[in-house]
Amino acid sequence: MPGVYDGAVQDLIDELGRLPGVGPKSAQRIAFYILEQDPAEVDALSRAILQVKERVHFCERCGNVTEATICSICADPRRLDSVLCVVEEAKDIVAIERTREFRGRYHVLGGSINPIQGVGPDDLRIRELLTRLSDGAIEEVILAMDPNIEGEATAAYLIRLIVPLGVMVSRLASGLPVGGDLEYADEITLSRAFEGRQRIHTPSGGDKPRR
Repeated sequence: MPGVYDGAVQDLIDELGRLPGVGPKSAQRIAFYILEQDPAEVDALSRAILQVKERVHFCERCGNVTEATICSICADPRRLDSVLCVVEEAKDIVAIERTREFRGRYHVLGGSINPIQGVGPDDLRIRELLTRLSDGAIEEVILAMDPNIEGEATAAYLIRLIVPLGVMVSRLASGLPVGGDLEYADEITLSRAFEGRQRIHTPSGGDKPRR
């Protein structure tokens, strides 16, 4: 269906409509909001978008977003090296950190297994995860996948890979709604999920899981 507006306005609406969660009507409202703003405010928005693309990249150790080579969590000596929380996206780290329940390290997969969209295990940072587990320093891996079909499939795949390594594996407990996204869960729900996480595998002679 052709655009209603001509030239730059329609181009802006089309581009905004490609953003996640932004439909045609929302894209139109945002476009006209931008048109009504002072040039200085629009310029600030444009510079912020350009700067985030120029300066922000992924932590070479865990995959979190950062402006440095290593993110602040990986560089923090107070964090526990023995516990690793595996998440799908870097934005999930923010949700978990708000609970103040977890003091270990993170590993970002960069998505979840989704054959319909052509995303397989080789498209995720699973190889990097196994490398981090190879030196024996990590005693427990917490799988914090989104509670949906893709998250369940990803968790099941990781469990098959990690259990033979002799590492304790656990998942977030009940409290997270099935079909929801981790980033939208509130602090209380996530906190209870961490407190009541279920142990899936404990190697012989393994110690109790640590936060």
